[in-house]
Amino acid sequence: MITIRTSRPGEGERAVEIWRAAVDATHDFLSPQDRQAIDEMVCSFLPQVPLWLAVDDSGYPLAFMLIDNGHMQALFVDPAGRGTGIGAALVRHGLALYPNMTTDVNEQNAQAVGFYEKMGFKRTGRSPLDEQGRPYPLIHLEYQNWFAQPKPPRG
Repeated sequence: MITIRTSRPGEGERAVEIWRAAVDATHDFLSPQDRQAIDEMVCSFLPQVPLWLAVDDSGYPLAFMLIDNGHMQALFVDPAGRGTGIGAALVRHGLALYPNMTTDVNEQNAQAVGFYEKMGFKRTGRSPLDEQGRPYPLIHLEYQNWFAQPKPPRG
């Protein structure tokens, strides 16, 4: 059984481990130099920020999500747990907090784009560069909360 909870002091290193394993499994489009630079940036901030963790019965983190003011900045699942519903559980948790949550995903990560679209996110735009100005286009997504949308008039 998976539990979703906030991160605790000392769990930042496990989040970095998850990030590294997930990126190595899904981000083969990154140049080695960019991968190293991003790793250094992630190691400097990830252990300090509050995360939502998906943990197993023993409390061991399997995945994490970072949300800032309704924008999902990060969602990473340990490759051993991919395809088991852990990522979807974290996204549903985020949507319970922010019904119109937004996120950005690397265009080259087709599996991630498909995952978010399957979860109900719709494309709202595209940027040719990532947030650091690197040549990794981003797809901007927003969850379409159909229950909160006004219904068209009938008749």
